[in-house]
Amino acid sequence: MNPDQKSPHKKVNLTIENLSQAVFIVNRHAKTAPNPKFLYKLKQESLKKLIEEGKAKKVGLHFSEHPRNSQQQSDVLVECGNYLFHIPPTKSDFMDLPHLGKLDGHIRNPKAVLSLNAAKALLQAYTGITELDPPPGSPRKRPRTYQKPIFKKLGERYS
Repeated sequence: MNPDQKSPHKKVNLTIENLSQAVFIVNRHAKTAPNPKFLYKLKQESLKKLIEEGKAKKVGLHFSEHPRNSQQQSDVLVECGNYLFHIPPTKSDFMDLPHLGKLDGHIRNPKAVLSLNAAKALLQAYTGITELDPPPGSPRKRPRTYQKPIFKKLGERYS
């Protein structure tokens, strides 16, 4: 380690392009993750901070492709660098943003080559959010409660 380095890790560069790529990678992995809550929270908090800093902007509202309990649901379209993302809307978003209708399936985000661990580390450094060691709701290791059966010889009783 060089004396001018503060830690053995290389310095992360928090540019709009790096952050938007990291959000893209985290979002892509969250769709198939066994416990995606932390990844979606990291994505949402990162985009919220980028919007507050003026590095990303809310473009409008889109109808959601997969509404939950209702017939229609809208998501906020956020532009960050060359990437577009959807986040849940707030009440003020319905008043302030134009509704863009259905999502255009031909628009795609550019490819990003970044590992999930690097993307998570970048966004965690940016937002200050840390992942709990055991994710909430995941099965915890419990002491074994199963007892082996006791076999009796033929003719003995179990009393």
